[in-house]
Amino acid sequence: MHSKIEVTAPAKINLTLDIKGKRADGYHELETVMQQIDLLDRITIELTSEGSISVDSNSSFIPHDKENLACQAAALFLDKYGCEEGVRIFIEKSIPIGAGLAGGSSDAAAVLWGLNRLLDCKLEEQDLLNLGAQIGSDVPFCLLGGSALARGRGELLQPLKHSVPLLLLLVKPDFQVSTAEVYKQFNLAQVERFPDTRAFLESWRKCDIIGIAAHMENVLESVSIKIFPEIALIKEKLKKLGALNALMSGSGPSVFAVFTDRVLALKAMENMRTSYREVFLVSSYEK
Repeated sequence: MHSKIEVTAPAKINLTLDIKGKRADGYHELETVMQQIDLLDRITIELTSEGSISVDSNSSFIPHDKENLACQAAALFLDKYGCEEGVRIFIEKSIPIGAGLAGGSSDAAAVLWGLNRLLDCKLEEQDLLNLGAQIGSDVPFCLLGGSALARGRGELLQPLKHSVPLLLLLVKPDFQVSTAEVYKQFNLAQVERFPDTRAFLESWRKCDIIGIAAHMENVLESVSIKIFPEIALIKEKLKKLGALNALMSGSGPSVFAVFTDRVLALKAMENMRTSYREVFLVSSYEK
């Protein structure tokens, strides 16, 4: 049995995000197409004899205690399977924080997957997905990886076959959005544009990049753009720079844009970097 492992933790974007209503448990009923991208955190997990869990990182902006989802994932796994080992976790952050990109959830998923390997527990994928759902709504998708249609709180997953590779320009403005506050303010009656998920999935099946881009919608923009109008300005600028379409991911504030021409995308990246520090040219990531 090895005592150390390094695991990649890819960011995710929401290519569509619809909310069907409020659930009895207080959560919202979602329908969203999620896609991993090749913007990665790297997680080093090391077993120790100390019997405790420690988290360190190259970033001072993430919690290094039990508030960190990676720490919660390790505690849940060790408790669930009666492991006496301690765990030392190092998170090399590349995914922007508080960005609507599931960075924390992906780190937690990487820890669950890594501990399953390190401790040779041989858990099935569904066992890991069930554990992940106890930590956060995005964690099961981050474990599954690739592309998926998610329903429920995000834990009911239908994997999607690989479609046309996506060339994306991702812009994270210099502010964060509270996911809890966005959902608190969300009002279904105030949404003007809803995703046509069926049409999106048909375009996905046909590998129709024009149709995929055209059917990208996110109902949470109805809240986040009111709080931060700059999100809408970023979307419009990206489209003027040649993107097929641009959309906010999750509750924001990150915006991604679909390009078909790499040279055009690189020029757009140079342009956006004159205004924003965190701008990334990325692609869809398949497990």
